[in-house]
Amino acid sequence: MSTERRAPLDRRRVADTALRLLNDVGLDGLTLRAIARELDVKAPALYWHFKDKQALLDEMATEMYRRMVAEAALDPADTWRERLLKANRGLRAALLGYRDGAKVFSGSRFIGIEHAGPMEDNLRLFTAAGFTLPQAARALTTAYLYTLGFVTEEQGVHPLPGERREGYDMDERARLMADFPLSAQAGAEIFEDYDRHFEEGLAVVVEGIGVRYGVS
Repeated sequence: MSTERRAPLDRRRVADTALRLLNDVGLDGLTLRAIARELDVKAPALYWHFKDKQALLDEMATEMYRRMVAEAALDPADTWRERLLKANRGLRAALLGYRDGAKVFSGSRFIGIEHAGPMEDNLRLFTAAGFTLPQAARALTTAYLYTLGFVTEEQGVHPLPGERREGYDMDERARLMADFPLSAQAGAEIFEDYDRHFEEGLAVVVEGIGVRYGVS
């Protein structure tokens, strides 16, 4: 009989295992039963920690956030524009590190208040720059939602970097849409070069925020 002691089962260990498994099976295949098998425990043991899959997703999103902020310290010298650009580039990079990363993050609720410190810092930066508190909250949320939606669509084509989902052949798309030449040509602007498209869209969002609220 093995005398090796396994690490105690807790929420964070389960979430860490789930995030590792996510890249192999995707969100649809990520079941509590599959995670339990990976941990070499019975599935009911997980229900002591998570009442359902959404509770697990909340913990996974929180762990993704912990890792993201650990790799990107806030720079107090940032302007509000620089902070928006850096924060959303970092968010996109973090989400792209996991298959279906944006879907896990979307609609999930952070566990605890670990996000409150960075949020407070961002709101202070924005209000000091001339935003009202409601405007600051709206600006940060709008940029966040842009990034989350962008990556959701991006991962629909590229589940992981270097991996391309079947059905996104641009030559075939152009052939099928030959009677709609502008739509056919637009395919490359929609389904290719996501890095450039993300940066262009984020710049539009940031500039639009400045114009809308009259903050330079």
